Amino acid sequence: MKAIPRGKVASYGQIADLAGLPGKARLVGRALGFAPKNLAVPWQRVISSQGKISFPLGSEYFEKQKGLLQTEDVVVLNGRIKLKQFQWQPDLTELLFTLQY
Repeated sequence: MKAIPRGKVASYGQIADLAGLPGKARLVGRALGFAPKNLAVPWQRVISSQGKISFPLGSEYFEKQKGLLQTEDVVVLNGRIKLKQFQWQPDLTELLFTLQY
């Protein structure tokens, strides 16, 4: 998740796939919920596969995620992000040379 660049988003399922855990999108969501605050994971960049913020519309965390994404110039309309425009599509080189093992 730390590799997702500013101004881009990824889905829970996409993160699960990249982690070698296909079909485990909910596990990614749960892991994010338990991540220590000092880990500095860009949680706001992870959304549903439909391009939606996963928190209930208007909730405190919905508004926080929306605001953080907007500060990164990600357009959020009615809780949705256009995946064709903002989805992170890393290539193999990016994954091999930016991820730390």
